Amino acid sequence: MQDHLAAVVQMCAGPDPAASLARAAELTAEALARGADLVVLPENFWGVVPTGFDRDPWAADLADEAPLPSIPAVLAAQLTLSAASDALIVLGGLPERPPPGAGTTPGQFFNTLAVLHRGRVVATYRKIHRFDATLPDGARLAESATVAAGDRPTMLVTPRVRLGLSICYDLRFPELYRALAAAGAEALLVPSAFTLLTGIDHWIPLLRARAIENQCYVLAPAQHGPHGHGRHSFGHSVIIDPWGTIVAEASRGDGIALAPLRADLLARVRADLPTHSHRRLTGETSVHTRSLPAEPAA
Repeated sequence: MQDHLAAVVQMCAGPDPAASLARAAELTAEALARGADLVVLPENFWGVVPTGFDRDPWAADLADEAPLPSIPAVLAAQLTLSAASDALIVLGGLPERPPPGAGTTPGQFFNTLAVLHRGRVVATYRKIHRFDATLPDGARLAESATVAAGDRPTMLVTPRVRLGLSICYDLRFPELYRALAAAGAEALLVPSAFTLLTGIDHWIPLLRARAIENQCYVLAPAQHGPHGHGRHSFGHSVIIDPWGTIVAEASRGDGIALAPLRADLLARVRADLPTHSHRRLTGETSVHTRSLPAEPAA
């Protein structure tokens, strides 16, 4: 890894995609102006929309990860910023229209992370784990109703850093990040719209665990605040170093947290505590089980 100045963007997207996209572009431009060469936006930066919202006008065709024949509105402003910069811009989750033969249910879209560089989409990752849960306040979230599941863990290898890609609810599945780390990831991206009730207790502990156990930087931009239709996100966008230390955190409200990603620190942590070379349980590990003998009959 080479040194980077990374930025995570915190925002409160609402039900109006045009307004959300404009705000996301403002914050991205601010991060670039402050010198960031890796900018990561949160999940649903384009809008936290009500269930049943027609996503088709805002969806992108990203399957080929190639120059787009036409630029959908969800990408336009960010592609313009990307074309004028050498930075990597990571769009933390947007609706991708399923390509033919994807086997999705009618009305489903992929929740897709897209990485932009020099005005092109250079990598994509489709969210694997979908958030279906009933929260303590009784709110029911069923992401699988409208979002199709991805099935391919993805790492982007650049000349300067290896980025392990993920989105929000993926955070609860450590096997994904172990696979990315084993493949050589140096920084793990976790763009999110973590709910308020789960975020209070779980967001920071889970992020620090992923950094510590994989000895990677973790970049976690997040949505914050109420979104206007019963959804409330926790915020607390952070950058965490490979030792598990929070090195940057966004203040309340919209904003940006910046921190250097230091190659020397990553190398030192991995050399001082070489857990990667100490691993013994790899791949599909067989688990030996034993059972207590049955109690004798009385």
